[in-house]
Amino acid sequence: MPFVELDPVQLRYEVLPLHGKVALVTGVSRRAGIGYATARRLAALGATLFLHHYTPHDQDQPWGADPGGPQAVIDGVADARADDQAAIHHVELDLTAPEAPEQLVHSAGAAVGHLDILVCNHARSGGDGPLGTLDAAMLDAHWAVNTRSTILLAQAFAAQHDGRRGGRVIFMTSGQDLGPMRDAVAYAASKGALASITRTLADHLADQAITVNTVNPGPVDTGYAPPEVHEAVRLRFPQQRWGTPDDPARLIAWLATDDASWITGQNINTEGGFRRSD
Repeated sequence: MPFVELDPVQLRYEVLPLHGKVALVTGVSRRAGIGYATARRLAALGATLFLHHYTPHDQDQPWGADPGGPQAVIDGVADARADDQAAIHHVELDLTAPEAPEQLVHSAGAAVGHLDILVCNHARSGGDGPLGTLDAAMLDAHWAVNTRSTILLAQAFAAQHDGRRGGRVIFMTSGQDLGPMRDAVAYAASKGALASITRTLADHLADQAITVNTVNPGPVDTGYAPPEVHEAVRLRFPQQRWGTPDDPARLIAWLATDDASWITGQNINTEGGFRRSD
């Protein structure tokens, strides 16, 4: 194969690498969350956005819903737009319903015309426990939201994708493959399934020019940890700080760009050197 040297122009970063691209991001419900930070990053890179949120989940958790409600979240994303004309659409939807993932993709497509990027950031957390406390309802509830809906979203995304623009699918997993999560068996099992299926889905969708990658953000301070846990975890980072939502958001946004077009089927950890053992 002959040597091909890139033109210097091709080496320069685009100012807005996602201009003209459309992204569906799920789980954008709290300004303290990874979904919000990711949506802002994508907006800052020029993308048009369709955002999903489901406030009742957060209301049922100790950390609660965003005090400003969904509109404050949407306004914060809008403030990050590089292009004031780039649209931001959003919808509230419970992804536990079997038909909801396809409905969400169809709603997004109807609003924006096409989808180039799918970021499955939504998750069910809380209401979990260790072995000995589990029941079928707990396991099924986590599976339905974290695993089933995510795979169905990817399927619906692929069905509407025309293959001309180079699609991106990004899943979110956790640290279940790097160390035990004894108090979150249902959550770890459902997230582990996504990590395991990533390579299979990436192979299936490669012929449509769609990449599939999964990000483990590591411990991120989204307001869920009580003070004593927060301090203990903080000391396990070399930088003596938790991850912020923008730490994984930078990686996710980069995976959505053309610079990441040669990366697919990967589980990528972005944990800042988090130490699970002394």
